[in-house]
Amino acid sequence: MTVPAIAIEGLEKQYSRKWRTAPVTALGGVSLSVEPGEAFGFIGANGAGKTTTIKILMGLIRATRGTASVFGASVQVPEARLGLGYVPENPYLYDYLTPLEILGMGMRLHRLKVNDPKAHCMNWLERLGLDHVASKTVRSFSKGMTQRVAIAQALCIKPRLLILDEPLSGLDPIGRRDVVEILSEYKRGGGTLFLTSHVLHDVERLADRFGLIHKGVLRAVRAPAELTGDQEKVMVRTFGQVAVDGMREDFSGRWIGEVPRVDLWNRLQALREAGHVVLEVRPSLSLEVAFMRAIGES
Repeated sequence: MTVPAIAIEGLEKQYSRKWRTAPVTALGGVSLSVEPGEAFGFIGANGAGKTTTIKILMGLIRATRGTASVFGASVQVPEARLGLGYVPENPYLYDYLTPLEILGMGMRLHRLKVNDPKAHCMNWLERLGLDHVASKTVRSFSKGMTQRVAIAQALCIKPRLLILDEPLSGLDPIGRRDVVEILSEYKRGGGTLFLTSHVLHDVERLADRFGLIHKGVLRAVRAPAELTGDQEKVMVRTFGQVAVDGMREDFSGRWIGEVPRVDLWNRLQALREAGHVVLEVRPSLSLEVAFMRAIGES
């Protein structure tokens, strides 16, 4: 029997307030599991309980009740966090260190040994577009650059599990696209992802399943197809150099358009004849709408 990468059972967290006032409930009995090699999107509005769950998984705070484990080991055991790549919502990095030093420190903390540590770190800094500032202190970095350093550090330790809290926050559109592609590559290599976002489009292309959390309660766990259902239109993404009716250019050479389901195959044939390569076909109902339906607020 395969041991889940993440197992959460009856997780509750309450925060005490002033004397004689009721405590605030951040989590109300959350239970879920994530299998090795799976990408799990944990989605909900700000304040829904996503960050609280991640902080419990990382051993930063203790649950009031319930259990949480990573690959069969309790999150309260420090050794359980070895090999876990973690990016918090607002990464704090020692501002007197350089990206190269920060990645090297991460490797030592996680006891990762490679033949050429500097080359290994530089590879990830290059992948994240940071090789030109590898030896500069991070105190002058923008939010987006700081976010990319944190992502590079999480990836350079060769993580068995990536736990990412709003990982695309602060990145420009090109940076978001690049990071999604890197995370997709990590997933294709067998890596396990647990990522949160309140912007559903950020995780739509990555997640195999979504957990929908609302006011501390896990409302549903669904695959994307279960959320969006059988819609009349589908979204088509392609790569090509020629404009085609009904398609708009999303990035240079990348096109997106909505196609009636009954006309899908004819439209795909026309796109291929125009030299386009079809990258993705999916239901056009946004996950934002699906999420609101799932929590009963639409």
